[in-house]
Amino acid sequence: MKTINKSKAFGRTSCTKEFSKNLLLLLFLFANINCILATPRSFTTRNIKFLSEGDLIAGTIFIPNSISAAVVIVHGSGQEKRMTEFATLLAKNNIAVLTYDKRGVGESGGIYAGPEVGTNNVDFSNLNLLSLDASAAVTTLSEYLSNNQIPLGLIGASQAGWIIPLAADKNKKVKFMAIFSGALITVKEQLRFQFYTNGNTNFWDSHTEEDARKHILNDPDKYEFIDTNPLDTLSKLSIPGLWIFGGKDIQVPVNLSIENLNTLKLKSKNYEYKLFPLLGHNTAFSDSEEPMNTVIKWMKNIKTWKHKKPKSK
Repeated sequence: MKTINKSKAFGRTSCTKEFSKNLLLLLFLFANINCILATPRSFTTRNIKFLSEGDLIAGTIFIPNSISAAVVIVHGSGQEKRMTEFATLLAKNNIAVLTYDKRGVGESGGIYAGPEVGTNNVDFSNLNLLSLDASAAVTTLSEYLSNNQIPLGLIGASQAGWIIPLAADKNKKVKFMAIFSGALITVKEQLRFQFYTNGNTNFWDSHTEEDARKHILNDPDKYEFIDTNPLDTLSKLSIPGLWIFGGKDIQVPVNLSIENLNTLKLKSKNYEYKLFPLLGHNTAFSDSEEPMNTVIKWMKNIKTWKHKKPKSK
């Protein structure tokens, strides 16, 4: 009688089962890849360059198949390249976008100003230059929109809160602005507050609003430069604006900013805000999706009608 080697037989059986499992896994992955590839994108992209103050600025335009609104993304502080993930999120929500590399960063020409290279990026001259770049970007994006009734605006966070009003004042094509955690106080006042909080995430657990305001108003300035007061520009604008604030912000004094915003609203300015008490400075990309969804819904409701995809240029 022939003896069967059970261990060899078991090994062959295990190999056969493993091969079958791997084959099924490959077939599953292949089917899903085909499904993903077959799903049409809801937007197209185009890399472009535009001229601003003698320098070529490089960016990417995102054009949804159906457009509710259009925005230029304005950077905060830092050596920021184009914000493609942010732009993709907006494009998937039917918002056309132009995002670009900040001047002197990535593929953009010009000279970057900032503490990383030992220069001042909050002096009025630099903020004004960045606002000129944003204005040029608005003009460029408008040329890719076939329907001039599509509301075109500016969106950004933090330092962009000073740049966006300056850009809107320069370019009448700007019809709205959305700002995450932007200060409605002067640059020097914001720096006094930021130096006082000193990065302490528990700052508001041991300090009062009255205490913070005393330091904002009275602390000596560590740096001297030409200041910027956003209220001067905001008082002249007639476009709608939405600000998003986090109640635990330690870079922007939120209550003082809201107080100044309410003063502007009393002067019939079409400005709104929403406060998220538990969030800090990074309201745009926090764990909560509500701030971003709030802004997207607001922008899409600037106008209620939708527009067809513009012709390629």
